[in-house]
Amino acid sequence: MEYNYIKALHVIFVVCWFAGLFYIVRLFIYTAEAYGKEEPAKSILTQQLLVMQKKLWFIITWPSAIGTIIFGTWMLVENPVLLHQPWMWLKLIFVGVLILYHLQCHVIYKQQTAGLYKLSSFKLRLFNELATVLLVAIVFLVIVKSSSGLVWGMLGLFMFAALLMGGVFVYKKQRKAIKEIKPKDAEQNIEHL
Repeated sequence: MEYNYIKALHVIFVVCWFAGLFYIVRLFIYTAEAYGKEEPAKSILTQQLLVMQKKLWFIITWPSAIGTIIFGTWMLVENPVLLHQPWMWLKLIFVGVLILYHLQCHVIYKQQTAGLYKLSSFKLRLFNELATVLLVAIVFLVIVKSSSGLVWGMLGLFMFAALLMGGVFVYKKQRKAIKEIKPKDAEQNIEHL
């Protein structure tokens, strides 16, 4: 019975951790875009977004990551037979990559807090999709509990990642097209006056 409570807490922390990771990168994107705006919008938006980043990162995301690791480790201690299953080792590899992703988010957070915007909003959008790919891989491994279909699973995962990346590229082109249309519309409206 105790194991189920540990597992429930692990899942709750995982959900909160991913929510934080998904949202922090969106805030990185919005902050990078705000930094490129004219004053006073640049200062106002950037400051507000940096406050949001700080609260999300230190109140939700870091504690959730730590809780996930604590309760996940506790589950393995309580049920060490899991470590004899190949799917668990593959899952732990993906979790290791997720921890590296989290640490890279921390680097980006520190950079933006210092006023350094090394990644464009487009690169951050691509970076954001990595968390989705990791989530899909981890959930499938935990639910299916099989490494036998690993080849098909990895092919599916790469196809899913390619679709996500394709979606980001389409989004970028649509945004660019909308920006090009807006000035033309403004000129036409002036001509009608």
